[in-house]
Amino acid sequence: MATGGGNAPEPTGPATPHAARRSRWLGQQYADITKLREMAARHDRAAARAQQRVSRLNTRIEKLRHQATVLREKGQKALATIPEIEQQIKQHERDIGAATDKSGGAPPGSDVTSLHYRVRKLQQKVVDRQQKARALELRAATKTQKTAELKVKVDRYHETARLEEQEAVQLRQRADRLQMVSEQDVASRLDDTATPKPEDEPPRLP
Repeated sequence: MATGGGNAPEPTGPATPHAARRSRWLGQQYADITKLREMAARHDRAAARAQQRVSRLNTRIEKLRHQATVLREKGQKALATIPEIEQQIKQHERDIGAATDKSGGAPPGSDVTSLHYRVRKLQQKVVDRQQKARALELRAATKTQKTAELKVKVDRYHETARLEEQEAVQLRQRADRLQMVSEQDVASRLDDTATPKPEDEPPRLP
Protein backbone atom coordinates (compact mmCIF):
# COMPACT_ATOMS: atom_id res chain seq x y z
CA MET A 1 0.00 0.00 0.00
CA ALA A 2 1.33 3.43 -0.91
CA THR A 3 1.51 5.91 1.93
CA GLY A 4 1.43 9.70 1.60
CA GLY A 5 0.90 9.49 -2.10
CA GLY A 6 4.68 9.22 -2.76
CA ASN A 7 6.27 7.38 -5.63
CA ALA A 8 7.04 3.70 -5.24
CA PRO A 9 10.72 2.90 -4.47
CA GLU A 10 12.80 1.93 -7.46
CA PRO A 11 13.86 -1.69 -7.63
CA THR A 12 17.45 -2.25 -6.44
CA GLY A 13 18.11 -5.32 -8.55
CA PRO A 14 18.68 -5.53 -12.30
CA ALA A 15 15.65 -4.33 -14.23
CA THR A 16 16.01 -6.78 -17.13
CA PRO A 17 17.47 -10.27 -17.72
CA HIS A 18 20.04 -8.67 -20.01
CA ALA A 19 21.22 -6.38 -17.19
CA ALA A 20 21.35 -9.34 -14.83
CA ARG A 21 23.50 -11.32 -17.25
CA ARG A 22 25.74 -8.31 -17.78
CA SER A 23 26.16 -7.85 -14.03
CA ARG A 24 27.09 -11.52 -13.60
CA TRP A 25 29.53 -11.24 -16.47
CA LEU A 26 31.24 -8.23 -14.87
CA GLY A 27 31.39 -10.03 -11.53
CA GLN A 28 32.96 -13.05 -13.20
CA GLN A 29 35.50 -10.79 -14.90
CA TYR A 30 36.55 -9.27 -11.59
CA ALA A 31 36.85 -12.76 -10.10
CA ASP A 32 39.02 -13.84 -13.04
CA ILE A 33 41.22 -10.76 -12.63
CA THR A 34 41.71 -11.53 -8.94
CA LYS A 35 42.51 -15.18 -9.70
CA LEU A 36 45.06 -14.22 -12.37
CA ARG A 37 46.80 -11.79 -10.03
CA GLU A 38 46.84 -14.43 -7.30
CA MET A 39 48.42 -16.95 -9.66
CA ALA A 40 50.98 -14.33 -10.77
CA ALA A 41 51.87 -13.69 -7.12
CA ARG A 42 52.38 -17.42 -6.57
CA HIS A 43 54.74 -17.60 -9.55
CA ASP A 44 56.59 -14.53 -8.25
CA ARG A 45 57.00 -16.23 -4.91
CA ALA A 46 58.32 -19.39 -6.58
CA ALA A 47 60.79 -17.30 -8.60
CA ALA A 48 61.94 -15.50 -5.46
CA ARG A 49 62.43 -18.82 -3.69
CA ALA A 50 64.52 -20.13 -6.58
CA GLN A 51 66.63 -16.95 -6.56
CA GLN A 52 67.12 -17.36 -2.81
CA ARG A 53 68.41 -20.90 -3.34
CA VAL A 54 70.72 -19.63 -6.07
CA SER A 55 72.15 -17.05 -3.69
CA ARG A 56 72.75 -19.61 -0.96
CA LEU A 57 74.32 -22.09 -3.36
CA ASN A 58 76.63 -19.40 -4.77
CA THR A 59 77.77 -18.58 -1.23
CA ARG A 60 78.46 -22.25 -0.60
CA ILE A 61 80.33 -22.56 -3.89
CA GLU A 62 82.60 -19.64 -3.02
CA LYS A 63 83.26 -21.15 0.40
CA LEU A 64 84.24 -24.49 -1.15
CA ARG A 65 86.46 -22.77 -3.70
CA HIS A 66 88.22 -20.88 -0.92
CA GLN A 67 88.73 -24.09 1.05
CA ALA A 68 90.10 -25.87 -2.01
CA THR A 69 92.54 -23.00 -2.64
CA VAL A 70 93.75 -23.09 0.97
CA LEU A 71 94.27 -26.86 0.79
CA ARG A 72 96.28 -26.58 -2.43
CA GLU A 73 98.42 -23.85 -0.89
CA LYS A 74 99.14 -26.09 2.10
CA GLY A 75 100.07 -28.91 -0.25
CA GLN A 76 102.47 -26.64 -2.16
CA LYS A 77 104.07 -25.54 1.11
CA ALA A 78 104.59 -29.17 2.10
CA LEU A 79 106.26 -29.91 -1.25
CA ALA A 80 108.34 -26.74 -1.10
CA THR A 81 110.39 -28.09 1.85
CA ILE A 82 111.36 -31.30 0.03
CA PRO A 83 114.29 -29.84 -2.00
CA GLU A 84 115.92 -28.58 1.19
CA ILE A 85 115.52 -31.99 2.82
CA GLU A 86 116.99 -33.69 -0.25
CA GLN A 87 120.01 -31.39 -0.04
CA GLN A 88 120.52 -32.49 3.56
CA ILE A 89 120.29 -36.14 2.48
CA LYS A 90 122.95 -35.59 -0.21
CA GLN A 91 125.22 -33.88 2.29
CA HIS A 92 124.88 -36.78 4.73
CA GLU A 93 125.59 -39.26 1.95
CA ARG A 94 128.75 -37.35 1.06
CA ASP A 95 129.80 -37.41 4.72
CA ILE A 96 129.14 -41.14 4.86
CA GLY A 97 131.24 -41.70 1.75
CA ALA A 98 134.11 -39.62 3.15
CA ALA A 99 134.02 -41.45 6.50
CA THR A 100 133.99 -44.83 4.77
CA ASP A 101 136.97 -43.91 2.62
CA LYS A 102 138.91 -42.82 5.69
CA SER A 103 138.18 -46.03 7.56
CA GLY A 104 139.61 -48.08 4.69
CA GLY A 105 136.90 -50.73 4.79
CA ALA A 106 136.82 -51.07 8.56
CA PRO A 107 133.46 -51.63 10.26
CA PRO A 108 131.48 -48.37 10.34
CA GLY A 109 131.72 -46.39 13.52
CA SER A 110 128.98 -44.68 15.49
CA ASP A 111 129.31 -41.50 13.44
CA VAL A 112 128.62 -43.34 10.21
CA THR A 113 125.66 -45.28 11.62
CA SER A 114 124.28 -42.02 13.01
CA LEU A 115 124.50 -40.45 9.56
CA HIS A 116 122.72 -43.47 8.04
CA TYR A 117 119.94 -43.06 10.61
CA ARG A 118 119.60 -39.36 9.78
CA VAL A 119 119.40 -40.15 6.07
CA ARG A 120 116.61 -42.67 6.70
CA LYS A 121 114.73 -40.16 8.86
CA LEU A 122 115.04 -37.46 6.20
CA GLN A 123 113.90 -39.86 3.48
CA GLN A 124 110.91 -40.74 5.61
CA LYS A 125 110.19 -37.02 6.03
CA VAL A 126 110.22 -36.57 2.24
CA VAL A 127 107.73 -39.40 1.78
CA ASP A 128 105.53 -37.99 4.55
CA ARG A 129 105.52 -34.55 2.93
CA GLN A 130 104.65 -36.05 -0.44
CA GLN A 131 101.84 -38.09 1.09
CA LYS A 132 100.50 -35.03 2.91
CA ALA A 133 100.54 -33.00 -0.31
CA ARG A 134 98.66 -35.76 -2.16
CA ALA A 135 96.05 -35.99 0.60
CA LEU A 136 95.55 -32.23 0.55
CA GLU A 137 95.27 -32.22 -3.23
CA LEU A 138 92.67 -35.00 -3.04
CA ARG A 139 90.59 -33.02 -0.55
CA ALA A 140 90.88 -29.94 -2.75
CA ALA A 141 89.81 -31.92 -5.82
CA THR A 142 86.82 -33.29 -3.90
CA LYS A 143 85.71 -29.78 -2.99
CA THR A 144 86.21 -28.64 -6.57
CA GLN A 145 84.03 -31.51 -7.79
CA LYS A 146 81.39 -30.49 -5.26
CA THR A 147 81.41 -26.94 -6.61
CA ALA A 148 80.79 -28.32 -10.11
CA GLU A 149 77.79 -30.29 -8.85
CA LEU A 150 76.42 -27.23 -7.06
CA LYS A 151 76.93 -25.14 -10.21
CA VAL A 152 74.60 -27.52 -12.05
CA LYS A 153 71.97 -26.91 -9.36
CA VAL A 154 72.50 -23.16 -9.65
CA ASP A 155 71.87 -23.30 -13.39
CA ARG A 156 68.72 -25.35 -12.84
CA TYR A 157 67.36 -22.90 -10.24
CA HIS A 158 68.23 -19.99 -12.53
CA GLU A 159 66.14 -21.58 -15.27
CA THR A 160 63.30 -22.24 -12.83
CA ALA A 161 63.33 -18.63 -11.67
CA ARG A 162 63.33 -17.38 -15.27
CA LEU A 163 60.36 -19.54 -16.24
CA GLU A 164 58.41 -18.58 -13.12
CA GLU A 165 59.03 -14.89 -13.77
CA GLN A 166 57.88 -15.27 -17.39
CA GLU A 167 54.71 -17.02 -16.26
CA ALA A 168 54.02 -14.29 -13.69
CA VAL A 169 54.47 -11.57 -16.30
CA GLN A 170 52.09 -13.31 -18.72
CA LEU A 171 49.44 -13.72 -16.04
CA ARG A 172 49.72 -10.08 -14.99
CA GLN A 173 49.40 -8.99 -18.62
CA ARG A 174 46.26 -11.09 -19.01
CA ALA A 175 44.84 -9.58 -15.83
CA ASP A 176 45.67 -6.06 -17.03
CA ARG A 177 43.97 -6.65 -20.40
CA LEU A 178 40.90 -8.11 -18.73
CA GLN A 179 40.75 -5.22 -16.27
CA MET A 180 41.01 -2.73 -19.12
CA VAL A 181 38.09 -4.38 -20.91
CA SER A 182 36.04 -4.36 -17.72
CA GLU A 183 36.78 -0.72 -17.01
CA GLN A 184 35.85 0.23 -20.57
CA ASP A 185 32.60 -1.69 -20.26
CA VAL A 186 31.72 -0.03 -16.95
CA ALA A 187 32.56 3.38 -18.41
CA SER A 188 30.32 2.75 -21.40
CA ARG A 189 27.48 1.74 -19.08
CA LEU A 190 27.93 4.91 -17.04
CA ASP A 191 27.87 7.00 -20.23
CA ASP A 192 24.67 5.29 -21.34
CA THR A 193 23.09 5.95 -17.96
CA ALA A 194 24.17 9.60 -17.88
CA THR A 195 22.83 10.36 -21.39
CA PRO A 196 19.08 11.19 -21.12
CA LYS A 197 16.75 9.39 -23.49
CA PRO A 198 14.54 11.46 -25.85
CA GLU A 199 11.35 10.49 -23.96
CA ASP A 200 12.94 11.58 -20.68
CA GLU A 201 13.85 15.04 -21.88
CA PRO A 202 11.71 17.89 -20.46
CA PRO A 203 9.26 19.51 -22.87
CA ARG A 204 10.52 22.56 -24.64
CA LEU A 205 8.71 25.84 -24.25
CA PRO A 206 7.17 27.33 -27.42
